[in-house]
Amino acid sequence: MKLFFLHIFNKKDKDLRILIIIVVLIVFSCQSSEKRFEEQYIWDSVNVTATAYNSLAYQTNSNPNITAFGDSLKPGMNYIAVSRNLLYKGLKHNTPVKIEGLKGIYWVKDKMHSKWVNRIDIYMGIDVKAAKNWGKKRVCIEFGIPKTD
Repeated sequence: MKLFFLHIFNKKDKDLRILIIIVVLIVFSCQSSEKRFEEQYIWDSVNVTATAYNSLAYQTNSNPNITAFGDSLKPGMNYIAVSRNLLYKGLKHNTPVKIEGLKGIYWVKDKMHSKWVNRIDIYMGIDVKAAKNWGKKRVCIEFGIPKTD
């Protein structure tokens, strides 16, 4: 690595040196911030039934853009609703969740009716087709429980 940087600094093209340094810094800063995020939590897992929902009145209630916790829903957000028994397992409001088969981190922002058990509902904005394509699946989810120092 040291030879790589010496080679860059010996080049005459200043713009190329700056560009390479910026790219290297971005790559390393992104990795470290993701790692720091991961390290803030103790990760647990549970198998659940996963369905999908939309912020449409006929699927929720007369105010489909407000969750049971009072958060506002907007298409494109990685939010989920959880069955109430999962709240007691540590999937509380604003808990980060990784869902098998999906990329990114989802956040607990809603809770489901008490009749559901071991279930999550993935928010898919107003894209009814995407929600229907997801259907109903058994998946493993990982959820972060904040570390206490």
